[in-house]
Amino acid sequence: MPLFRILASFFLVTLAGIVPAMAQDGGLFAPRILVNDRAITNWEVEQRIRLLQLLRAPGDLEEEALEGLIEDRLRLDAAVAAGLSVTEEQVIDGMTEFAGRANLELEPFVAAIGSEGVDVRTFRDFVAAGVAWRALVQGQFGPRAQITEAEIDRALALTQQAGAARVLLSEIILRADTPAFQEESQALAERLKDQIKTPQAFASAARRYSVSPSAGRSGRIDWLDLANLPPALASQVLALAPGEVSDPIPLSNAIALFQLRAIEENDPVEAEGLSVDYAQYFIPSGNVTEAEKVRARVDTCDDMYGVAHKQPEERLLFSGALVSELQGDLALTLAKMDPNETVIFGQGVTMSVLMLCSRTPELDIEVDRGQIRNQLFNQRLTAYADGFLAELRAEAIIRTP
Repeated sequence: MPLFRILASFFLVTLAGIVPAMAQDGGLFAPRILVNDRAITNWEVEQRIRLLQLLRAPGDLEEEALEGLIEDRLRLDAAVAAGLSVTEEQVIDGMTEFAGRANLELEPFVAAIGSEGVDVRTFRDFVAAGVAWRALVQGQFGPRAQITEAEIDRALALTQQAGAARVLLSEIILRADTPAFQEESQALAERLKDQIKTPQAFASAARRYSVSPSAGRSGRIDWLDLANLPPALASQVLALAPGEVSDPIPLSNAIALFQLRAIEENDPVEAEGLSVDYAQYFIPSGNVTEAEKVRARVDTCDDMYGVAHKQPEERLLFSGALVSELQGDLALTLAKMDPNETVIFGQGVTMSVLMLCSRTPELDIEVDRGQIRNQLFNQRLTAYADGFLAELRAEAIIRTP
């Protein structure tokens, strides 16, 4: 079997019709742009476009290629100025990790992208810039990004106390209900996390990839009380700055990415968790028309008994649980709902009419302070890195030849 067919579910596109970056003046190896008098050639731009298309990057690929190459030059120059260098072993490790996102060893991955016109040097340079930058940022800003116990307490108060904070999010929900979809969606989610830099790019990716009903709204969802989200998700969201994208979050049948659009905080109060009571009326036939008829007949959770009175007992489930104990997709769906609101949840034999009955405070919820510390640390480190890169760009001389 040709190697590229092995990668078909990962790449999903071919490069037969790729349009190379057009030269400004001169030939393929002529300078396209100068960064502090160091040339980025037309060939490098074309190669980066090919790599981005293989990785299914959203947005204007030529613009993304130019921006990425400029930033890589600045990152590498800053690392050199700080006396840092990356070893061949570190670069190979980074390349191997990247190839692993496609569930491939390094050698077949390099062969596969090479068969589509991406030179191994392009891939190597792409990875090397990231490795050098991470080392520089960790060394320069790591000690300044440490998180205090008081900051963890504040995060807990905001994520566990109803009304302490609410957030505006956009979401990308990727299908992961089979092993094949799970592997493909995990790889796609990691690439999107690395590639999405703007709200516009996130919106474009949501419209293109998300299986959530919110895809038609570019992934946008309404204000959510942070305490309604499962703690693992809430702590990730709280660690984001507006415009930033979360790490891929596994749900029971999906993988999710979230972008924070805005956060609104009230005064922090003593932490407490939330439990939810909900009802599910199962539609094992997967018939959406039947589900809509049930929705039309119920206004409160008690109405579910009337709908189910002639049906087998197992078709109706009433349940209550801490938000932290719910499966990710169920917790996320309930977080978006108001009391007595219904939605159609799941599909096929797992389809149900889901209704939120109530939310109730629960005291003394256990939390993973270490996880929250790591998420807040990574967010702060990213903020330092972004600010440093902005300074490097402002001081650089970037011009066309």
